[in-house]
Amino acid sequence: AIYESASVYYIAGFFLTVSVESLKIVAEHAVANNKTFCLNLSAPFIIDFFGDQVATALEYADYVFCNESEAAAYGKKHGLGDDLKEVALKIAASPKKNSAKPRTVIFTQGSESTLVACDGKVVEYAVEALAKEQLVDTNGAGDAFVGGFLASLLAEKEVGTCVDAGHWAARFIIQQSGCTLTKACEYKL
Repeated sequence: AIYESASVYYIAGFFLTVSVESLKIVAEHAVANNKTFCLNLSAPFIIDFFGDQVATALEYADYVFCNESEAAAYGKKHGLGDDLKEVALKIAASPKKNSAKPRTVIFTQGSESTLVACDGKVVEYAVEALAKEQLVDTNGAGDAFVGGFLASLLAEKEVGTCVDAGHWAARFIIQQSGCTLTKACEYKL
């Protein structure tokens, strides 16, 4: 199958509403071959209404992405409290199929620091301030962040560099109307 040639897999939470069976096929392949599997929780309603599917996917996730509202929804649903650092640590420490890799949990928070939890520690990465008049449209900011992060991860960069690339991509996209690319990417991996 074509998916077997990839080294990193990314599943958005919206996919959990369609075919968990397909996700498991890809995720089992990732675990069996020590490949990287990433999950984005995508929206609070995914957490609230597709909890069993999220739980299934989470067991396979080496990287978990979500924003602050999704993180708060997960914390509330699972009784993990309101402190997002604690929620991130608890998700990072939750059961995982591939014990050869630690789970890394990334919570974006708009203009506030991005939280990254792994191996019992949380690191905060500051977001560079953007003047209000430069902010055009926040649609796609989270997806752009993940795209930048994963591009750096594929280039075998350290997590901090991956976060920097994610911040750069999100900052670029929120200065555009819609998810448009008005020029070639100037970011160098």
